Amino acid sequence: MKWIDRLERSLGHLAIPNLIRIIAIFNALVFVLYKLNPGFLGMLTLDPAAVLRGEVWRVATYILIPSVGGPVVDWLFAALYIYYIWWIGDGLEAAMGSFRVNLFYFLGMLGTTIAAFFSESTNFATSMLNSSLFFAFARFYPEQVIYLMALVPVKVKWMAWVSAVFILLAFIFGTWSYRLAAIAALANFFLFFGKEIFGEAAHRHEVETRRRRFATAQLPEDHALHRCAVCGRTEQVAPDLEFRVARDGHEYCTEHLPKAPATPAS
Repeated sequence: MKWIDRLERSLGHLAIPNLIRIIAIFNALVFVLYKLNPGFLGMLTLDPAAVLRGEVWRVATYILIPSVGGPVVDWLFAALYIYYIWWIGDGLEAAMGSFRVNLFYFLGMLGTTIAAFFSESTNFATSMLNSSLFFAFARFYPEQVIYLMALVPVKVKWMAWVSAVFILLAFIFGTWSYRLAAIAALANFFLFFGKEIFGEAAHRHEVETRRRRFATAQLPEDHALHRCAVCGRTEQVAPDLEFRVARDGHEYCTEHLPKAPATPAS
């Protein structure tokens, strides 16, 4: 996006390399301190009332608390969470570069912090921010396989869809405060990828329109609807291949998407 490009040219030198790795390391440190003194977390949580009383550090320190679906209770869960954040961060760093990861994360923090002041509960704060990171990761690595419980292989894109469904259900059936909070907390994702998502939806509609026209006109069966701009393969040559429209407006198979870095090891 042009506005991000302009910011990067002006402020790119201020980016913190490996930002998510640094946050993961602090998460590990906070977990150890929590084990030594369970009351320690109470000084770090995002508590709007405490912030208004002058404890302004809370608008940043909440990101240092490992989020494992509740209180930090187990070494294994904490270790898996820290590995997960580290892994997601490395993937985004490779795909977006340090400045864009910084901008994405800090915008997410801003939205999450604002969301906390609209919500009746702040328990969702870190999980919402992590959800935005995971959705961004899924945009770049949709075919990456994660082994749940080290046994069940699941593609990242399906996990992202499941997460999105849960957030959508909570949005539909939740309170207005939660709805406003969800929008604010996930605004960074839509700022970065909203245009692409709507563009892809428009392209799918166009393809479906072409498909209906082709069927009506009874075009030859070998007429391809999708063709990769790099390798030239079509859905007829490789029926299982997926195609996506890149920012340059051309269509590519998932193997030849521009700027797609090597998939991180699971």
